[in-house]
Amino acid sequence: MTIMAPLQRQRVLNAAARTVLDIQPGDHVTAARRELHWLPVIASIKCKLCLLAHKAVVGHASSYPADLLMPVAEIPARSALRASTHGDFAVRRPRLKIAFSVAAPKIWNQRPTELKLCRSTALFKRK
Repeated sequence: MTIMAPLQRQRVLNAAARTVLDIQPGDHVTAARRELHWLPVIASIKCKLCLLAHKAVVGHASSYPADLLMPVAEIPARSALRASTHGDFAVRRPRLKIAFSVAAPKIWNQRPTELKLCRSTALFKRK
């Protein structure tokens, strides 16, 4: 089994939007995806990573993803010199390019503090 790259997945998503809404092959599909409420593939991946990180923070995730995320507050002071925002995770050195323990903290730390401190999953999804 092979894993499709995000660009290939985006092409499949675009083809599906064309099929669903009967759009001609040369026409743009951005408006069609908006009408269908479909996120671009990269945005969808980021959204899912943030949701999994949020569930780990509030205790709704299994122990495996929660164990892969280390809050900055738990790092010794000399290692966290530039970490000043609340709710951030330490970004570990990657062993794999797409490791959850690397990708999730990078994306999570870019979110606004208000979102990171949200305790309700339903509210987190809406924001």
